[in-house]
Amino acid sequence: MSSIARVRALRSTAGAAVPRRGRRWQSTSTPDTVEPLQSILIANRGEIALRVGRTASQYGIRTTTLYTDPDRLSQHALSSPFTVNLGSTDQYLNGNRIIEVAKEHGCQAIHPGYGFLSENAAFAKACTDAGVKFIGPPWKAIEAMGDKSRSKEIMIEAGVPCIPGYHGSNQDPKYLEQEAKSIGYPVLLKAVKGGGGKGMRIVMKPEDFQQQLDSAKSEARSSFGDDIMLVEKYITTPRHIEVQVFADKHGNCVALGERDCSIQRRHQKILEESPAPNLAEDIRQDLWEKARQAALAVGYEGAGTVEFIFDNDSGEFFFMEMNTRLQVEHPVTEMVTGEDLVRWQIIVAEGGKLPLTQAEVEERIKSRGHAIEARIYAEDPTMNFIPSTGKLLHLRTPPETESVRIDAGFVQGDEVSSHYDPMIAKLIVSGPDRTSSLQKMVTALEQYEIAGPITNIDFVKKVCQSKDFIAGDVETGYIPKHHAELFQDETIANEVWAQAAIGLLEAEQARQTTPTSPIQPLQTVGFGNTPQPREFQLVQSSTDPQKTHKPVSVSILKTAPDTFSITINGESFTTTSNYDSSHHTLTSFFPHTRLATTIIQDPESNDITLFQQGKQYRLHLALPKWAEKALGLKDVANSVLAPMPCKVLRVEVEEGQQVKKNQPLVVIESMKMETVIRSPQDGTVSKVVHRAGDMCKAGTALVEFEGGEE
Repeated sequence: MSSIARVRALRSTAGAAVPRRGRRWQSTSTPDTVEPLQSILIANRGEIALRVGRTASQYGIRTTTLYTDPDRLSQHALSSPFTVNLGSTDQYLNGNRIIEVAKEHGCQAIHPGYGFLSENAAFAKACTDAGVKFIGPPWKAIEAMGDKSRSKEIMIEAGVPCIPGYHGSNQDPKYLEQEAKSIGYPVLLKAVKGGGGKGMRIVMKPEDFQQQLDSAKSEARSSFGDDIMLVEKYITTPRHIEVQVFADKHGNCVALGERDCSIQRRHQKILEESPAPNLAEDIRQDLWEKARQAALAVGYEGAGTVEFIFDNDSGEFFFMEMNTRLQVEHPVTEMVTGEDLVRWQIIVAEGGKLPLTQAEVEERIKSRGHAIEARIYAEDPTMNFIPSTGKLLHLRTPPETESVRIDAGFVQGDEVSSHYDPMIAKLIVSGPDRTSSLQKMVTALEQYEIAGPITNIDFVKKVCQSKDFIAGDVETGYIPKHHAELFQDETIANEVWAQAAIGLLEAEQARQTTPTSPIQPLQTVGFGNTPQPREFQLVQSSTDPQKTHKPVSVSILKTAPDTFSITINGESFTTTSNYDSSHHTLTSFFPHTRLATTIIQDPESNDITLFQQGKQYRLHLALPKWAEKALGLKDVANSVLAPMPCKVLRVEVEEGQQVKKNQPLVVIESMKMETVIRSPQDGTVSKVVHRAGDMCKAGTALVEFEGGEE
């Protein structure tokens, strides 16, 4: 069946609901001429601001960028000669101020990017009322689809299947709990105004409902200023499949293929790919047409994403929500269509027609193969993916080609702060098929080096190399289902310890040749002028208080300018090495192999990061016990520390209280995300150091225990 025939058949089965909705909400203006934009204001930050700016500059459109005080040295703030400082961190959400800036700077339009104001109907309407074009859908469409409860009513009326659930106005907690019981556990709590996984909680059993509801509502209030919730049936083996749609003011609407976004943590995506693997062609085509039907139902214009839950068990799919904006993962679709979707947004805003028909889109997708995107986050996978912060001490990316693309908002030396989302970059690769794309992704991840904040690079690589993912056997619960495989500890070979020790020794000698450079003394065994071996106590770094690693003693003696005698755990060997201090690289020839290693030492700590053969190793230079006592260092073994800069939202325990291992102690907020800090042990709380409302630095003690496990 042709695409046109499918549309006609779909409309006939949906009755009069689709065209009626479309006529009622469709834009009243259908321009006969295109009015080219000459200047736009980008009302967002980070990589999307840079992304929009690149396309605009290619077509001679002047851009004005916004930033806040913490972002004053960010790449997007430096990307345009026309910039405005909004001040405090919350001002990215000050729609009235942003419209004022646009008018003051003569901007004809505002591009809202991914988040912040992109799905804010009131802001879109205010832009229109102020005579500034909003590069996005009509405000009525945003209003209709932004309310998850109302959007499902519209979809049901339009004949689009929806997942069972309660979407009503009664928000009494007891009533919601009763609805959850009627639906049947497990259920998904979701903020009506939510997005990006915020304000969402899975409830597996009745006794957890109220606690999870409180947490979801709190996070929703913080992120969206609204805590109205809906309750849905949680499908136990779901896939998250979404369809990119685009519509213009002339009645044209196309589906630009689907993306599988099932690999998630914290209800947020990590890997996205197109086409979706192991999806029957008739289901694929049905998804496309249902997505177009959803867009037509609200008279849509511009870029949008219709998201579906696909049940692996039954083969059915259900409408989940429509994101009325360009998605973070849009580069995947750009790779498989060869089109610039930001350019499409500008064309629609100018009043032009879509560049491709549905038939032309389908031909493009058939001929361009497969694409995969990996989100590179500053976060710690071993600690439930909590955000990580800090300066990017070292950043090396894989070379970009026609089939390897990097969309980034940071460069080496930039600071990943606790104020905003911790995504550093997006790595997108394409190939003629899924197998070649996966191989290319693994290679690119092996070439990606970041030192400073903890990142998810190695974790994403493990996912891409896992057997079930390679087979395309995916679901949104993939990570917990494959936890043992993905979080398996790896033994560090002696060569890694040796490279770290040689690198530390050579770096210190390089510093000694520069009199103005600070010298951090290292440990020495022996006295006198005779060359003495240096002894390093190195330990594998871990942020998990339940995981401790024993220090490894490395004795190293430099016997010649490029020759070293090394002893590790009783094993001795000799190596020749060459250290390039300008690039922090060490090349060593061991008896059985040659190893090239990049070694980055944090100048403000004793943390060391090594990159070797596509792997990252995080080590710490430990002081011996006698040195700790001599320096009067406090033992924090019985303290629970803040894993990142944060605000304390709630303290769940009291001083003197007996607690069990994994019991919630404190709830913190960082980067608009709530994190529950749990007890690493059974014990008694001796002191609650910080209370609700306190701001804490990373490493600050939150709760202290009496005694503790040895």
